[in-house]
Amino acid sequence: MDKLIIEGGHPLRGEVNISGAKNSAVAILPAALLAGAPCTIKNLPDIKDVANIIDILKQLGAEVNKESHDKVIINSNTINTYKVDFELSKKLRASYYFIGALLGRFKKAEVPFPGGCDIGVRPIDQHIKGFEALGAKVIIEHGIIRAEADELVGAPIFLDVVSVGATINIMLAACMAKGTTIIENAAKEPYIVDTANFLNALGANIKGAGTDEIKIKGVETLGGCEHTIIPDQMEAGTYMIAAAASKGDIIVKNIIPTHLDSISAKMREMGVNIIENGDSLRVIANTRPKAVNIKTLPYPGFPTDLQQPMSVLLSISDGTAIINESIYDGRFKHVDELKKMGAKISVEGRIAIVEGVPKLLGAPVCATDLRAGAAMVVAGLSAEGETVISNITHIERGYENFENKLIKLGAKVKRINEED
Repeated sequence: MDKLIIEGGHPLRGEVNISGAKNSAVAILPAALLAGAPCTIKNLPDIKDVANIIDILKQLGAEVNKESHDKVIINSNTINTYKVDFELSKKLRASYYFIGALLGRFKKAEVPFPGGCDIGVRPIDQHIKGFEALGAKVIIEHGIIRAEADELVGAPIFLDVVSVGATINIMLAACMAKGTTIIENAAKEPYIVDTANFLNALGANIKGAGTDEIKIKGVETLGGCEHTIIPDQMEAGTYMIAAAASKGDIIVKNIIPTHLDSISAKMREMGVNIIENGDSLRVIANTRPKAVNIKTLPYPGFPTDLQQPMSVLLSISDGTAIINESIYDGRFKHVDELKKMGAKISVEGRIAIVEGVPKLLGAPVCATDLRAGAAMVVAGLSAEGETVISNITHIERGYENFENKLIKLGAKVKRINEED
């Protein structure tokens, strides 16, 4: 296991290019199973979650040709099984998209319960509700989700909670179902739109992605396509927050600024100067940020994935802030690590009260999950002295080339092996 060592106190300066969106990639790659001809997918982030999804595709029998670090060609005509390997499935949360994709293709799917970050209860009941509404029988036994249907038939489906995963999974299963499926109370995240655009490029008939009602008219077959994945708003937001925490001045390039509106708005409220310019943002932070309150919400609200990095910025802000985490009940596990660095944060259920301190102090800390790991990096960049972050495999699941991108921005970061 490797560790990151960060010497704090060096403001980030320069330009950083944002990679493709992790949350799009892990949905679009399984969606390629529905294609009747080869697909070319570009702007893939070079991260562990993508590598794990590709391993599952290969295990199922697909031909995957990686032409470059961010481009693959997938031929799913060679798939020879509808059963996903247990060990591969438990490496990431997004393995559940193979249920919808395999069900849509074969009318059968066997996928072990997914793994991923421990950030609280994340049930898949809305996924199952959708599959059953389409006519599938779903059984869970021995840790395996088995779904099977004689045929899939379009139906109206109302999601009890707004769920990105359930929205995408139902879209995958419904693409080639008979008739029309209407998903109400659908998630509106950019990943939904990106996945729908990919499926439509294959020949699907999906309308309304990005709104709370999505209509899917089933088609008999799907073809192939070439698709470029959207930029990663969470990676972009992390660098924006890191620049502010280190009192830096950076340009975040290759982004869609409207995807970042909720983050930009909060940071401007904190006194950070943010300037939009086409597909880039400049983030300038000269002074100590002001405390603001945050409530995480489904898109277009403030994203839960950036709550943890933002809590670091709030921990060194002027004043007291309240964070309301309305999405996941286990997303404050990083707080104990921040307290080791001098943060004053108290947690009661899904509420955190953050009393800003003038500075954090470097300390040995642990990445408890993906975004908590990013938060520890932000904390290390802003802290006085040296911060050592262990369990960084979590960070590698979602951030491409994180330490090298930071080094190019002037951060003092190095990786060591634990044995060293």
